[in-house]
Amino acid sequence: MAKTSSKLIARTKRIKRIRKKSTGTPERPRMRVFKSNRHIYVQIIDDTKHATLLAMSTKDKGFDGADLKGKCSAAKKVGEIVAQRAKNAGITKVVFDRGGNLYHGRVKALSDGAREGGLEF
Repeated sequence: MAKTSSKLIARTKRIKRIRKKSTGTPERPRMRVFKSNRHIYVQIIDDTKHATLLAMSTKDKGFDGADLKGKCSAAKKVGEIVAQRAKNAGITKVVFDRGGNLYHGRVKALSDGAREGGLEF
């Protein structure tokens, strides 16, 4: 029988608690962050339509991280790119959903990059 780690259970509880409080609307969609050990992913979601408006990650073809050093700088670059794409799609304000992760390190770097790119939280 497989054991579920206490870290995974705590993260799942944080995700549920955050999702109860924040929802995305057409005027102000939700910006959801997921991070793995190697990559970081961002989606901008309209929860009323249950649709992803745009997505970006370090695995996308539009991302060139060859000149970047470290995961935090790559996350910041992803934040800047997603902000640019959101502005092109007419999105200026979003609700930030950190996905149960601590607001530290790569998650903070991504949000800083998105703010510098012109998104408002």
